[in-house]
Amino acid sequence: MNLILFAPELVLIFGILVLFVIALGTGRDRLAATAATVAGLAALTVTVATLGWWGDLFCHAYRIDLFAQIFKLFILLGLTSVALFGSRLRDIRDDIRPEYFLFLLIASLGLVMLVSCVELISLLISLELSSFAIYLMIPLRRERDGLRIQMESAAKYVIFGVLATGIMLFGMSYLFGLTGSTYFSEIAPALIAHWTEPMALAAIALTLLGLFFKLAAFPMHLWAPDVYQGAANETTAYITGVPKAAAVAVIIRFLLSADSTSHELVLFLSIISVVSMSLGNLVAIVQKDIKRMFGYSAIAHAGYVTVGFCTLQAAGFSASVFYALAFLVMSLPVFLVICQVSTDGENLVIADFAGLHERSPLAALIMGLSMFALAGIPPFAGFIGKLLLMKVALDRGLLTLVVLMAINSAIGIYYYLNIVRVMYFEKAGDRKSVPFDPLIAILGILLMLAVTALGIAPGYLMESIEIAIRGLLL
Repeated sequence: MNLILFAPELVLIFGILVLFVIALGTGRDRLAATAATVAGLAALTVTVATLGWWGDLFCHAYRIDLFAQIFKLFILLGLTSVALFGSRLRDIRDDIRPEYFLFLLIASLGLVMLVSCVELISLLISLELSSFAIYLMIPLRRERDGLRIQMESAAKYVIFGVLATGIMLFGMSYLFGLTGSTYFSEIAPALIAHWTEPMALAAIALTLLGLFFKLAAFPMHLWAPDVYQGAANETTAYITGVPKAAAVAVIIRFLLSADSTSHELVLFLSIISVVSMSLGNLVAIVQKDIKRMFGYSAIAHAGYVTVGFCTLQAAGFSASVFYALAFLVMSLPVFLVICQVSTDGENLVIADFAGLHERSPLAALIMGLSMFALAGIPPFAGFIGKLLLMKVALDRGLLTLVVLMAINSAIGIYYYLNIVRVMYFEKAGDRKSVPFDPLIAILGILLMLAVTALGIAPGYLMESIEIAIRGLLL
């Protein structure tokens, strides 16, 4: 067994052990933040160094290939970014901050392992490892005015998580019953042979429903607005994009086992896509709390990602992967600014961004460009991502889905640009200036350059994704 292939995971495991030791003491919150950041950067560096390597581990249940490595790269980018701009954890007590970073690394380890799993049991273990860590991250927030909104959010997340796991396990049991195997390489051909049986479609549909919980797509979306609002800003930043990217990887592995000509599966996925887009965008319009607004926005973006799934073709899967990774990169600078504007870690309403261009021109610039990107305005990543999704759906003959996606994209422009309007055209009043640490400012600039680069020159990443998808097909 070549352990070099497992190097990013080993780095994270070592970082978890170090943070565990740090958490045994007191007054070590800054040390814990540094350790988490170093672990993230080290794992990210190792992933880049091993990009393009290939091999199987653990009795062929764990595969390192280009597909998995691309996702690991972005998952670790998300981890490192959150560890950097969330290093102060203003809304989490000093004495439990080391534990918070410990859970952050454990969640990332679970997601990094998840994208490499090609066997059902190992996949379930990795998925639950990440879920349990996030379950614990959400309630780690100070009480405000006697309200324990974080506890309500955590309870809802746990309840929906358990429900999603039960549904997914029910689907997996059908998959095993039909195919007699837990390995994707054996499930795929056996499932195609049984596709005329209703049980085959039910198995895939139930499994996907469980995974849509991580994606925050209809009908497993109900947790998102409350959890986004109730969790600390840094936790919301993490769960907005990082788990969704890993969920997309796993969903594609399951969809590759399905019949690509199945009209029933296309209809099932199309309904999920349309309802997610429409519900997310329409309800986001009336939100005042900015994190709650982004909770509904995330549901809408899950609907956009699902458009690529509806094609059941490699080109559609590639477009979905690109959009999911682009969404991760686009969401990080948004929460970087939120964490800076929120001086005590409190929740912000949209009005709190009034006159931000006067209080912090850099924060307003980063937030404004992020809003343009999420709204799908060129030349940013959101525009090219939506264009790719519409193109593959149109090529598949899903004209109605394309039209509805275009309408929903137009709706999204309204509430995203409303934030830009508040930042640049409303007076700051007596609101304080927003200081920026040099390191966090550099991170924000780099993230915005990445968002712009993905929009102007998406070819390299898209080509790598297409090669990775073709590798899965082979």
